[in-house]
Amino acid sequence: MSENRESLDEQRYGVESPQDCENFLAGVLELKTDILIPAAIGGVIHGENAARIDAKLIVEGANLPITCEADNTLGDRGIPIVPGILANAGGVTVSYLEWVQNRNRYQWDEARVNRDLEKRMRAAWEAMRARAKADGVGYRMAAYLIAVERVKNAIEMRGF
Repeated sequence: MSENRESLDEQRYGVESPQDCENFLAGVLELKTDILIPAAIGGVIHGENAARIDAKLIVEGANLPITCEADNTLGDRGIPIVPGILANAGGVTVSYLEWVQNRNRYQWDEARVNRDLEKRMRAAWEAMRARAKADGVGYRMAAYLIAVERVKNAIEMRGF
């Protein structure tokens, strides 16, 4: 390690207490940035801080990091949100592809898996964008509308 740099253990960023930690994290969320990725816990962007978020795009990495109230505020401000249901879908999709391989005793190379993943993710992205435009809603709501519709269709196909 360079002599001019402190180790991470020595860097405290002014955080001495739990309240300092909350203030520090709040400040990080409100920094001016191109892309904000709340990826730790749910509800960190809420009605009280949504108006102070200064990002051009938000990508949900955590489960539900943005409350409904904040979603409305961010939407009114024109800040697009890539919903976690899409942003986190890559890992779930690759798990599905692994399951298909195991069930059928296939052995796909990495390039094949990546092509299939990209095809599926692009299709999901385009469906979400089209639904958002058609319904006049944000990406997050469009993704949820598609998800609920797919569950409804699956239930109906099973005769329930």
